[in-house]
Amino acid sequence: MKMPHFYAVIIGSEILNGRREDKHFLYVRNALLERGHTLYASLTVKDDPILIHNTFTMIKNDPEAVMFSFGGIGSTPDDLTRQIAADVFSDGALAYHEQFHSDIIKRFGDAAYPYRIDMAKLPKDSALLHNVINNMSGFYLEDRYFFMPGFPEMSHPMVNEALMRFYPQAKAMYRQTLIAQTSENTLIECMHQLDPSVEFSSLPMINGGKPVVEISVASEDEELCDKSFQLFIQTLHAKSIDYKIINNN
Repeated sequence: MKMPHFYAVIIGSEILNGRREDKHFLYVRNALLERGHTLYASLTVKDDPILIHNTFTMIKNDPEAVMFSFGGIGSTPDDLTRQIAADVFSDGALAYHEQFHSDIIKRFGDAAYPYRIDMAKLPKDSALLHNVINNMSGFYLEDRYFFMPGFPEMSHPMVNEALMRFYPQAKAMYRQTLIAQTSENTLIECMHQLDPSVEFSSLPMINGGKPVVEISVASEDEELCDKSFQLFIQTLHAKSIDYKIINNN
């Protein structure tokens, strides 16, 4: 995998209809940033099997994808994630995971039947994510598709577990940023000259009624980052436009 594309998929009609507030997006974003990664996309979807299936399929089609999916792995009829994960990422079959099956019986005894025990039905080759609250596990496939409960207290430690095991630290990224007293239109020619591998953003703003733009470039290659940044500085000097460097590392 060249550079992981991290996706957060937050499943829950109760978030979209306002009955609950999402607590996953900010957590995942910050957990990734702490390790030098960034989110590629975050999607909040209702408990609709076709929508969830299509969302998972879109992510599977990205060869660099890493997914954190929240919600829908319980034992009630609206818990759709386990079967859809099997359909999209495996062969469509669910089978009892031996360890999880044992954990459920150990915790609930006879009350594990007839419904709770179904939580142990997982896609082929699933591995478990530890649930620090009640030992009712999440699971993952291929070391990059992670499925967790909707409860933040349970799922957020699983995010940390997954990152620590498989994606502990990104490669160093060099970034340089400036704010120029001009519109972004002035610098579009520079933007077209950037190497496609350079991470780039142009954020237009208004300050005192006048256009201002923040330009930021980043790359794993320090020399390429500096070369890209100099394109903008040279243009600003040539046009006698004031600017201020606000980040240079």
